[in-house]
Amino acid sequence: MIDIFLRTLPFFAIIGLGYWAGRTRFFSAEATAYLTKFVFFFALSAMIFRFAANLSFAEIFDLRLILGYLEGTLAVYLLVTLVAALRGLDMPTAAVEAQCAAIGNVGFLGLPMMVILFGEASIGPMMLVLSVDLVVFSSLIVILINAGRGSGLGLDTLKMVATGLIKNPMIVSICAGLSWSALALPIPAPANEFLTILGGAATPGALFAIGASLADKSAERVQIAAWLGFAKLALHPLFVAIGVLWLFPLDAYSATVVIAAAALPVAGNVYMLAQHYGVAPQRVSAAILLSTMASILTVPLVITGIGTLVSLR
Repeated sequence: MIDIFLRTLPFFAIIGLGYWAGRTRFFSAEATAYLTKFVFFFALSAMIFRFAANLSFAEIFDLRLILGYLEGTLAVYLLVTLVAALRGLDMPTAAVEAQCAAIGNVGFLGLPMMVILFGEASIGPMMLVLSVDLVVFSSLIVILINAGRGSGLGLDTLKMVATGLIKNPMIVSICAGLSWSALALPIPAPANEFLTILGGAATPGALFAIGASLADKSAERVQIAAWLGFAKLALHPLFVAIGVLWLFPLDAYSATVVIAAAALPVAGNVYMLAQHYGVAPQRVSAAILLSTMASILTVPLVITGIGTLVSLR
């Protein structure tokens, strides 16, 4: 565990540096927003496109991985929804809490971290995890919030979901990269160098942006945030492990990457959705803050424990 902890520590150190910059107002909220936009639309998109363009669809697509990860994520989603219902929460609030437990920071934190920890072979599994998160669960929360407000699954809701997917640069980058790969065209050397340089800014930029954005997060409703953080950091990887090790068994390497991805802290885009719809943004804020802090220890712990789980199947 110590070795994994030391290898992940630089990632969290950059997050901590960003947090300091945001907390001291060396980086303003406006500066953080623009840095996040740069990483999201340019640096991360360049990195994902270059990775996808050098992989074939056959190398990435794995139905068992999709089903195993989907089963585990859906299980924790339903469990948190049930707990929210027992507490008397309405559908939109329950959906937001479930999203906290199901969606980790795969794009900004997971992709660069897994490449460092497990090598570039982790890119394919991580892209599938990211695609399931974006296509299935980011669409589901929009549907549930609108249904809870009486809009139902009408044309406007479906249009909103489709527009969100089409405008998401991560989805666009994955699709564009795979399309380029399918054409069997090499990336010209200057273009590849351009993508490499621009994509190189994704890792430090994303980590710094995560930290700076945490500076504006509050720790209100700590008990609820602690429950959501526990569900995300402990229950989510546990349920995913059941899915990819026993129900839809994968090879040890792919299973390790997917379980590690499930152990990531709550994603920042959950807060953006909660704030956009005006549904429990404070508890989401606290869940992101607490889960990110706790993940400094829990992510290495989960990765270390995966070896034991693999040996048990």
